[in-house]
Amino acid sequence: MGTSGKIIKCRAAVAWEIDKPLSIEEVEVAPPKSHEVRVKIIATGICGTDEHVLTGSFPKVEYPVIPGHEGAGIVESIGEGVTCVKPGDKVIPLCLPQCGECSSCLKWNTNCCLKTHLCNPQNLMPDKTSRFTCKGKKIHHFLWISTFSEYTVMPDSTVVRIDDAAPLDKVCLFGCGFSTGYGAAINTAQVTPGSTCAIFGLGGVGLSVVMGCQAAGASRIIGIDINKEKFEKAKELGATECLDPKDYKKSIQEVLIDMTGHGVDFAFEVVGCLETLDGR
Repeated sequence: MGTSGKIIKCRAAVAWEIDKPLSIEEVEVAPPKSHEVRVKIIATGICGTDEHVLTGSFPKVEYPVIPGHEGAGIVESIGEGVTCVKPGDKVIPLCLPQCGECSSCLKWNTNCCLKTHLCNPQNLMPDKTSRFTCKGKKIHHFLWISTFSEYTVMPDSTVVRIDDAAPLDKVCLFGCGFSTGYGAAINTAQVTPGSTCAIFGLGGVGLSVVMGCQAAGASRIIGIDINKEKFEKAKELGATECLDPKDYKKSIQEVLIDMTGHGVDFAFEVVGCLETLDGR
């Protein structure tokens, strides 16, 4: 592309400090260095984690910062040594790197890559510098990918090529929301064929759990939410029935026991609410 090797000016949503709203700013995005990729972000989701960045409750974040981690886009340019993607490729940024070299990546648990923020804060690029500036100030990266920018730079360990036919406005959710819910059913809970499942919360992640339970062969998938407008989509994606706790005088746990005779085999709390977890 004609912008390769040059600084790109574009818009980005910047969190200047804690408890302040995002500000749409013109930022400068430097070219990628060795083993880095610059991506034109076409679509990005908004996750609860991004809200945690704004409130200061996400650990190890430095401000000002460009949040965002559910993105999809097109490779604009690559730095020296990059072999996994090329300019023009459709890609999804990964908020959990997979370097392919550490002890975790050489085994099955690539989600525990030793380059991840769990061990190494991803506020700056691996060389401890930023590719973003705004109004003459350094802007920090978020999880190395910062998808709330029209252009962003990331290490090549945090990007994966996808099919050219993939709709970017939909597959951006693979970066966090979908994989979190679907993986909870398939990988973490390991839902079994013929089982009964209950999903508390039918937002984006909850619906992904529904799809995971269906893919695993669950025979009964019960969606639970106080917003009945979500029920149609939940059933379209695999829920066999949906419940609104406000429709019952009993606790929803008692309702589930009455429905199933013994309770469910797998239960997923996808609201993030302590009252749901302790049965209130």
